[in-house]
Amino acid sequence: MSSSLVDTVADTPFRRLAEQIAGAVVTPSDPDWDVVRQAWNLSNDQRPDVVVVPADAADVSTAVLFARDNALRIVPQGTGHLASPLGDLAGSLLLNTSALRSVEVDAENETVRVGAGVVWGEATGELAQFGLTALAGSSPDVGIAGYMLGGGYSWLARNRGLATSTVTAIDVVTADGRPLHVTADVEPDLFWALRGGGGNTAIVTSISFRVFPIADVYAGMMLFPLARAGEVLRAYEEWTRDLSDQATTCVRLVRLPPMPELPDFLRGQSFAAVDGAINAPDDEAEKLLEPLRELGPAIDTFARIPASQLGMIHMDPPTPVPAVGDGMILDDLTPEAIDALLAVAGPEAETHLLAVDLRHLGGAVGVPAPDGGAIDHLPGRFLLYAVGVTPDAESAAAMQVDVDGIRDALAPWANPLDYSNFREVKTDPSRFYSAETLERLRAVKNRYDPDRVIRTSHELF
Repeated sequence: MSSSLVDTVADTPFRRLAEQIAGAVVTPSDPDWDVVRQAWNLSNDQRPDVVVVPADAADVSTAVLFARDNALRIVPQGTGHLASPLGDLAGSLLLNTSALRSVEVDAENETVRVGAGVVWGEATGELAQFGLTALAGSSPDVGIAGYMLGGGYSWLARNRGLATSTVTAIDVVTADGRPLHVTADVEPDLFWALRGGGGNTAIVTSISFRVFPIADVYAGMMLFPLARAGEVLRAYEEWTRDLSDQATTCVRLVRLPPMPELPDFLRGQSFAAVDGAINAPDDEAEKLLEPLRELGPAIDTFARIPASQLGMIHMDPPTPVPAVGDGMILDDLTPEAIDALLAVAGPEAETHLLAVDLRHLGGAVGVPAPDGGAIDHLPGRFLLYAVGVTPDAESAAAMQVDVDGIRDALAPWANPLDYSNFREVKTDPSRFYSAETLERLRAVKNRYDPDRVIRTSHELF
């Protein structure tokens, strides 16, 4: 670390750490404190004791040993997505891995290795140069490592399964500071636990996974006036009953704010929307979409696009925002369930929600992957996520009521399990794993982190 940066670290033990690493050590007395401690969701006012921004895996090991010596827990965080369940970070060292940004594409073997700070937009751009694509998330600014560790639902999920099942190797630093290269053959229990069990058992510094020779897909969105939400929801539910696994889509109820950066046709408008991707030739994709096109969407952008542009179709915010959100898995979307959803989020409902998404499950994502990890598939028919923007504490409280109202209204159709990447509140781990899987995850945690130094959004105990 440069002497000028060391000089800014006023706290003596943190100064000693700053002298030992190539990256940065930032405390509340430093001018960039509010930047490096920031989560992606600006509603989360993270206040750890110190933030370490490692430059490499050696820095991570040094930070881990420092944390142990100073009775601090370690909170690894790349982009800061899913920070809400963490709560108070007092007594913690926030390990901001955003500087670990390497992307190494092995086009011949159709794999890629990325650092723990790489976001999907960076990786998909690199892969596109080789005609390759990954099972990327719907937001290009989401960190790959966190997404993969929790499961990973992509626009190719029904065709290819969960992204975590494509992982081939993970480089980690254990809770006692040891670097390990983890594969199915080397530390196999840890490899299993990391794929779906989150970052509870070790700190990821890089992750390697398979990619696919897919240069383009038939994808886009259809927008209908929100007043037609009931009609669209019922038609979409019927359409998905025997839909080809080539199609991975989502139906949404969206209320867009009058933001100047939005195009005129979206600004301040409300829609029932269907978006997603179909990994098939144009004629097959168009035939699959016929029942929805017969509804007469006001806007229809479905067309063949570069696979690297899939992150654009869901219209997720491109930069950090203050928000409240939460999700659940639905076993079914019966007429009664649709009525319940419309009552709390339909055109006549008084709600502050920005969007309620219902992502179609089944297909390859509903089948356990061979040699998969702790999460090898997702049950149910639909993956729901509700979210709203919250510029202040008062709006956040109102938004939480609306988000909870969605979960309450649809509780009769909920699966017993949740998807951890979509739960934004502290949740009992039994909601994410079967009893057998949770027992095995806890055994791995006790083996690799018996003192429970590593702390993540959804803990195992």
